[in-house]
Amino acid sequence: MTDPVVLGIETSCDETGIGIVRGTTLLANAIASSMDEHARYGGVVPEIAARAHLEALTPTIRAALDEAQLTFDDIDAIAVTSGPGLSGALMVGVAAAKGLALATGRPLYAVNHLVGHVGVDLVTPDSEPLQYPTIALLVSGGHTSLLYVRDLVDDVELLGETIDDAAGEAFDKVARVLGLPYPGGPHIDRVAVGGNPKAIRFPRGLSQPKDMAAHRYDFSFSGLKTSVARWVEARGDRGEEIPLADVAASFREAVADVLITKALAACSDFGVPRLLLGGGVVANARIRALAEERCAAAGVTLRIPPLALCTDNGAMIAALGAQLIMRGARPSGLDFGADSTLPVTEVHVL
Repeated sequence: MTDPVVLGIETSCDETGIGIVRGTTLLANAIASSMDEHARYGGVVPEIAARAHLEALTPTIRAALDEAQLTFDDIDAIAVTSGPGLSGALMVGVAAAKGLALATGRPLYAVNHLVGHVGVDLVTPDSEPLQYPTIALLVSGGHTSLLYVRDLVDDVELLGETIDDAAGEAFDKVARVLGLPYPGGPHIDRVAVGGNPKAIRFPRGLSQPKDMAAHRYDFSFSGLKTSVARWVEARGDRGEEIPLADVAASFREAVADVLITKALAACSDFGVPRLLLGGGVVANARIRALAEERCAAAGVTLRIPPLALCTDNGAMIAALGAQLIMRGARPSGLDFGADSTLPVTEVHVL
């Protein structure tokens, strides 16, 4: 089938995303977020996320169909995130996708959330075709992963990932230490403006020579978070004012430095002059700026989807489903389930 029209369903965390693509053309990207409901708790509450998906799915599907000016008669296939993610949240999307597939008679494709973040580049308006192989750095509230993508549909290798907190979690926890609201990323970005990123030398996790041998492509942000908390606590104990702008800028610099350093190390080691960034934390201004600066210096082509396509969304799931269809992949059966720990090597769940 050429240029299939695919509706994608994404419910892995706190965004209910419905996307519609025709081949590699984005037709709709509707998102309903439950972030405000989680803010009072300072983080995502799985049960609240699942209930929010239940309430948001139908109106968000309608919004996507309206945006694309289509009906279900125009949809050729349905794609859904099978994992990884929050179990309860994933179950809502998987159940909805199975129900729609049965009701409409359309084939169903269960796909990997993380690989979807790479696939969304294919439907980014006015972008050049994605070249292989490419190194992909995915940075979000729940994941920090470095991938070697030889082929989007059937050859994705996990080079490394966080061994403790994801980068997004570290932003949220440091924001709490600094008395900033949830989610932490945007508020740390705001406070860091005017701060000196070299004021405090916070640690770069797993970057020492002894760590690089065993964890060259892995990440650790727990120690960084603790270092910030102890620094702030020590200043407070001495009755000194906390220089919020400098702390935020120095923390943000430490995160950006280790992310981009390890990503470019992978580009160099594998001889791949291409780096793709994805995930909601990529919205951070310093991470984007440092990536642009260092990639230009290293001769590496950098690709960053628009911000609306970096956060969790249904368009990335629809895009990956469309690629599977155009490659002749067979649909998933109806017996697959939500898999909170789905490995990145399993792009398509049968």
